[in-house]
Amino acid sequence: MSVSKSNKPFSPAPFKPPFWLTNPHLQSILPKFFAPKAPTYRRVVMQDSLSETDIAYDFYDAHSVEASKAGELEQTPLIVLFHGMEGSSDSHYARALAYQMHAQGWHFVVVHFRSCGGIPANGRVFYNAGDTAEVHHALQNLRAQYANIYAAGVSLGGNALAKYMGEYGDEAICKGAAVISAPVDMSSAAITMHSFLSHRIYTPYLLNPIIKKALANDITKEEIDAIKAVNRISDFDDIFTAPRHGYRSNNHYYHSSSALPYLINVTKPLLLISAKDDPFIGFTATPNDVSDSVTILDTEHGGHIGYLRYHSENGTDSSSVNGQSTDDKSNVKQSGTNGKKAKTSKFDINWIPETVSAYFNHIGVASIRACPQFNR
Repeated sequence: MSVSKSNKPFSPAPFKPPFWLTNPHLQSILPKFFAPKAPTYRRVVMQDSLSETDIAYDFYDAHSVEASKAGELEQTPLIVLFHGMEGSSDSHYARALAYQMHAQGWHFVVVHFRSCGGIPANGRVFYNAGDTAEVHHALQNLRAQYANIYAAGVSLGGNALAKYMGEYGDEAICKGAAVISAPVDMSSAAITMHSFLSHRIYTPYLLNPIIKKALANDITKEEIDAIKAVNRISDFDDIFTAPRHGYRSNNHYYHSSSALPYLINVTKPLLLISAKDDPFIGFTATPNDVSDSVTILDTEHGGHIGYLRYHSENGTDSSSVNGQSTDDKSNVKQSGTNGKKAKTSKFDINWIPETVSAYFNHIGVASIRACPQFNR
């Protein structure tokens, strides 16, 4: 595990699965089976940046939030999640992050991209990995009510967030961000997805839902015929994503949308988490690619948005992050059952949520769960 470029090194608990759980495909596929139940979200619907499509914002509030009055904003930190391709607030990582952020006493919200979260896209465009204008628009909407905003991004949403942090620099609305399993070099990620195993295992899972959405959209017969013949994500991007979003080709889309060239311009704290065995993401950032505000955390194992852990019989998998125990009674194991006693699994997907919350603590976001005024 390597950590780069930080005046005060961030020292997370290592991710060390047992040898029989190190396979990247197991790590990428199994986590959804060990996710907690989704929390009860509070949904707010707003318009996208083009005023064409409704966007769902699913909140998991730390406490009730009143509308701002006379310029007074909610002071409790808000953690914003930008999900991955065809993800939503119901994705396994969103559920786990929601409970961990809630346990810290922070508000949490999943901002859906166009066509996701059960709301169809009404305009010509869907979503793409480089749409930082949409990221900025969502954060502007949230800034109208919340004073302290931090963000997390996963996979495609992680690339968009990382690109946003570099492209906007000091003007980025979130005060810090954490990005997990992001394909920051999208051309190499596309090639990685063409490999035999990745193509056979993951492409249908990711591609079929978005093809279904595209076919339900207002498209020409030529587009319909071309999309029906697609069997690779890069082909779909060339036929649909690129032209719909103003790119000449999938190559132009990948080149223009990759976060990697922008990471040298990041001015606010940014954590990049990726596994060296990730079967999706291709090239990742090196210390020479990023500014001093960026911390790179590369793990040997973890797959794609995986990081599935196994607890031994004695249940003493209580590692610590910057000296803080992660064996927390308020973590997702308990929260995921809404306080009801449940059978404890030997597996959990809490390493990412724990590491993200520890990073936010590291950059100065105080956990407020112990403060009486927040026990509402």
